[in-house]
Amino acid sequence: MELKYIPKDIEEKWQSCWEEAASFAVTEDQDKKKYYLLEMFPYPSGRIHMGHVRNYSIGDVVGRFKKMRGFNVLHPMGWDAFGMPAENAAIQNKSHPAKWTHENIDYMRGQLKKMGLSYDWGRELATCDVAYYRWEQKIFLEMLAKGLAYKKTSFVNWCPKCETVLANEQVEDGACWRCDSEVKQKELDQWFFRITDYAEELLDWTFKLPGWPERVLVMQRNWIGKSIGCEIDFPLEGRSESVKVFTTRQDTVFGATFMSLAPEHPLAQQLTTPDRKAEVDAFIEKVKKTDRIKRTAEDFEKEGVFTGSYCINPLTKARMPVYLANFVLTDYGTGAVMAVPTHDQRDFEFARKYSLPLQVVIQPEGESLDTATMKAAFTETGTLVNSGRFDGLKSDAAKEAIADYLEQEGIGKKTVNFRLRDWGISRQRYWGNPIPVIYCENCGVVPVPEKDLPVRLPMDVEFSGEGGSPLAKLDSFVNCTCPTCGKAARRETDTMDTFVESSWYFLRYCCPDFQDGPLDRKRVDYWMSVDQYIGGIEHAVLHLLYARFFTKVLRDLGYVSCDEPFTNLLTQGMVIKDGTKMSKSKGNVVDPNALIERYGADTARLFSLFAAPPEKDLDWSDQGVDGSFRFINRVWKLVHDRLDLVKNAAAPDLATLTAEERTLRRAVHKTIKKVTEDIEERFHFNTAIASIMELLNTLQPADLQTPQYGAVMKEALETTVLLLAPFVPHVSEELWQRLGNTTPLSRTAWPEYDRDAVVDEEILVVVQVNGKLRTRITVSAGTSMEELEKCALADEKVLPFLEGKQVRKVICVPGKLINIVAA
Repeated sequence: MELKYIPKDIEEKWQSCWEEAASFAVTEDQDKKKYYLLEMFPYPSGRIHMGHVRNYSIGDVVGRFKKMRGFNVLHPMGWDAFGMPAENAAIQNKSHPAKWTHENIDYMRGQLKKMGLSYDWGRELATCDVAYYRWEQKIFLEMLAKGLAYKKTSFVNWCPKCETVLANEQVEDGACWRCDSEVKQKELDQWFFRITDYAEELLDWTFKLPGWPERVLVMQRNWIGKSIGCEIDFPLEGRSESVKVFTTRQDTVFGATFMSLAPEHPLAQQLTTPDRKAEVDAFIEKVKKTDRIKRTAEDFEKEGVFTGSYCINPLTKARMPVYLANFVLTDYGTGAVMAVPTHDQRDFEFARKYSLPLQVVIQPEGESLDTATMKAAFTETGTLVNSGRFDGLKSDAAKEAIADYLEQEGIGKKTVNFRLRDWGISRQRYWGNPIPVIYCENCGVVPVPEKDLPVRLPMDVEFSGEGGSPLAKLDSFVNCTCPTCGKAARRETDTMDTFVESSWYFLRYCCPDFQDGPLDRKRVDYWMSVDQYIGGIEHAVLHLLYARFFTKVLRDLGYVSCDEPFTNLLTQGMVIKDGTKMSKSKGNVVDPNALIERYGADTARLFSLFAAPPEKDLDWSDQGVDGSFRFINRVWKLVHDRLDLVKNAAAPDLATLTAEERTLRRAVHKTIKKVTEDIEERFHFNTAIASIMELLNTLQPADLQTPQYGAVMKEALETTVLLLAPFVPHVSEELWQRLGNTTPLSRTAWPEYDRDAVVDEEILVVVQVNGKLRTRITVSAGTSMEELEKCALADEKVLPFLEGKQVRKVICVPGKLINIVAA
């Protein structure tokens, strides 16, 4: 039998065996406890990278472990296949995004299979396939019927390079999340999903997901941004309308001295007097070119312009000038802010810049603020002054009293506001799911009838890279007949945000072959929720928030029973090389293909799992890769060196084991216990692997001349292989077979440790007198407390310190120490 370890031959052999046997294909089984494991599916960019290797290796350990523990494990894979990169690549390469995408999928599928991942490939899906996106169109229509999908004109985030709209969540530090281009503001007709209808529930559930990292939950809470306060109406001078504001500091309303509107506010132009129009128009144009994130940054210069109009403070009756301000956003609150410069820092800076009045209405404890000497706003709570009937009240009490008064007088009301805005899903690009809507001059917006679904994305398009989506220029797609009146009409040419596809793919995995609707309720209810989800922290307020929203919508539409999609979430760390994240632009990329070709997939997996805990960043190390390869070779050699010894060995007779055999067996079962706990309870794969390495160090030199040494060593070798199986499955399967086992590891149970075997025969106990170390004694495991006390009190090194003293009490910490208190 060949003794040399040749990864390529072994890995190809077992990958072929797993595929032929459909080893990881599953169906619903009510007699088994299910376990749904999922890593975030990849975009088919063309090549997997080391981040993929790490992410999918982490998931594969969990999947294989749970399968060996007797769970019915669903572990699927698919492709997040729509999106701008494919379209941009098609333009650059004069290809078609469908061709480019499917070629990449084929190549990446082959790469993933070479990693030996335990996927149920029979459930594979690609979101660009009509078999998938047709059902998404049906869901859209149901959301439209429920009022959860709607169209409106609004200012949106526009990426000039990608030539499309971006959701707020897709703007990162003022730049496009895909191409890093500076994002502009643009007014367009757009389709939205009413995610704000679920804001309260989305927030509430962040306190009911103990299996999620607190960091992610906090990020979502902050993004949802619940604020409890008041809406207050400020009448406009000389007009019948009012400006409505939202504030959480109604206790400061008596200090409001001017009004700030967002430049995009509907009243901005109406309130501009003729003499102010030129300056106001110039200011609005300037703000349109400024990123919305920058506008709200604390260090951003506050600028504004006077409209020429005034409103009235409903409590002081003071005349307040109405300004447009660059730091006020139209889609946060009401788009209008009552400016209280003494108690809000932005308002303070603005008022100083434009010489606007200040009025102190909150005094801190033991101080007296003076507007003439204030260097900054006082933003804490305190005692009300200059506030009429509310003078002398503490801020919290004043908030309640003023809120009640506003409601009594009909000039305001208590309300809750959310930072979260509705999800804009329109994208002005071709490579996406067509929005199933028709526009008719007679009938208006008409949903495509369900019988006419799917609205197929046409393949006969030309890509020039200019002038926006080619869909809008394709007459055969645009021109259609109104399904209501039969007259000429036109199709919607916007496609859906690709985050729509990734918001429900995990549900479709449960029933990818279902033809009668988006989801098979019975099968989905068996598998959902996902027990363990694995992916990057960068999706905290993108994919993860949208997926939670979509799950709740589909629950309310009757498709699923679960409230939340993911029970447990692991956000893995990045792969770091030369001090920075691996990226092509930095030239520090390690090619997984070259790594697997040289060392094998098992080595690539082992290094990525051993080098750091899953949630931490992994520092790349060539020496670490070599070390992982050497360890696998050591295991390989140990098994083959002992094959003749263990070939015909039976199970050990535990009653007749020698002390040396018991010691060796104890090391084996302690390792089973440690590895099991590290995987199951903590996902500490690095420490689990380290304990297997320690076991190997114990086994390698072991060469006992005892009756049952062969039997104990056989158990040790088989256990080592079983424990390694989730981490390095190919070499483990091969060694398992060479040890004489005919049932593959994929159908073999995980080992259970022998509780009696892991108990040490002797324990070392520290003995103190009055808290000071006096000796150490060795006793048999299981020695009673009474016997321990007798041993300690009779010890020859302890007796001198007790001479002439009375023992008051003896404190025992079982298995650790005894403290004798004497006086």
